Amino acid sequence: MAAGGSDSPFDQADIDALFGFDAAMSTAKKSGLRAVIESKIINHERLPMLEVVCERMVRVFATSMRNLTSDAIDVSLEEITSVRFGDFMNRVALPAMIGVFNVQEWENYGVVTVESSLIYAVVDALLGGRKGTETLRIEGRGFTTIETNLVSKMLVLALQDFGQSFEPITPVSLNLERIETSPRFAAIAGPTNICAVATFRVDMEGRGGKFSLLLPYATMEPVRDKLIQRFMGEKLGRDRMWEDHMASQIRQTEVSVDVVLGEQELSLRDVMSLEIGQTLALASGPDDPLEVHCGGVPLGHAHIGQRNNSIAVRILNDISKGLPK
Repeated sequence: MAAGGSDSPFDQADIDALFGFDAAMSTAKKSGLRAVIESKIINHERLPMLEVVCERMVRVFATSMRNLTSDAIDVSLEEITSVRFGDFMNRVALPAMIGVFNVQEWENYGVVTVESSLIYAVVDALLGGRKGTETLRIEGRGFTTIETNLVSKMLVLALQDFGQSFEPITPVSLNLERIETSPRFAAIAGPTNICAVATFRVDMEGRGGKFSLLLPYATMEPVRDKLIQRFMGEKLGRDRMWEDHMASQIRQTEVSVDVVLGEQELSLRDVMSLEIGQTLALASGPDDPLEVHCGGVPLGHAHIGQRNNSIAVRILNDISKGLPK
């Protein structure tokens, strides 16, 4: 080895890569906003009412599948998790069917994915295949039009039942728009968007598989306050008894009501020169309706008169509705 040189076949970059210096440097560089965005730790709030919806979905969808296939169907809820949209789509095992559905009331979209084992099981059951036999998969073959149409029937039922399960919380309509076989064509949210995923398992006498319903948190934002409730009908801190007491006390409150006989604009000099006994001419006549005010707010009109040797007014309109426009 010559002084000041090196006869080694490896350069400094290879040595750094060998000892993991590149990985350490890349980890050190991932800081600030990039570290927050690319973090695998997902902080999310729990949605107890979504869990109730999914549990109800299990019972309703099991009945629908029994009516569709005439088989003994067992539907179970595997899990409810929160993942980033990009991570979820990257984990979809192909071949699979990905249904994109629209939630009309929320004006947004969701995704339902069906794994291949459930696809072949549904097709086999609807076409009269024998029970308890394992469906043969042909590697490299795409799904035919008949298979897609048969599975779409199951997806339509699943979305209808999911919307029915939401009925006690809020009415929603879930409509299947299209079925894709590639995750690239089912991108309804950004890769880093947080989504709630409910995974269900369908067992059909020895055959079956899983399907997952994905809803981005942005999609569920219109009903977020209802989904974070711990039980059905929770008022989120709202006390009805206090509201009734407050309303009753307000109705018993004493207020001052003024009847405006008329208005006249005067300069400050004229006001300062007013004397006792001086008469001001108003534009209102004895039979003209006068405005009734409370705290400077006009409430309605009234006629002035006399009753039991006292000046009285008769209200001409419904004060609760305000002055007519």
